[in-house]
Amino acid sequence: HNRQSNLSRRNPTQLLMMIGGFRRSFLALIAAAFILGASAISPFPYSLGVRDSLMIAHSFHSHPSFGPAGGMHGATYTCDVEFLTDKLHPETNWVIDIGKASDIVADVLNKYNLKNLDAIFGEDVLTTTEFMSRQIHDDIKSRLKDECSDFDGVICVKLYESHKAWATYTGPR
Repeated sequence: HNRQSNLSRRNPTQLLMMIGGFRRSFLALIAAAFILGASAISPFPYSLGVRDSLMIAHSFHSHPSFGPAGGMHGATYTCDVEFLTDKLHPETNWVIDIGKASDIVADVLNKYNLKNLDAIFGEDVLTTTEFMSRQIHDDIKSRLKDECSDFDGVICVKLYESHKAWATYTGPR
């Protein structure tokens, strides 16, 4: 208990340096978030967010853990994508080109919009909101390599099932 108290008194940068030896270490970030709480640290002071939506159909293949939702049903998701970085682009002073970011997010979501996810991913995949957050992240990440290679940061995908429930996946570009 005393050790945790001493750690929590350090500033986030000191803690990151202590844990990982270098500021941008993803594992150090996770450890610091665990000790201090995620809201207490942010090595990414800049962010740009875009929002879009999609409608899908899917089932959880009658898996008993999902109760009535195990059967075929539809969902309308709101999708927030946040691009986070520790520095602005040296030439343009932006995180990422907002037009390009919006187009990429819209194109990625269009791949799933008005589709049956069971047909896309098959019977072996439970297309939970958590799974889809990661899938959308990975699709955006793939597009950024070709279309926004100068973006240097982290992508956070927040997928809302409703105003009461959502899932988030955050990972490197």
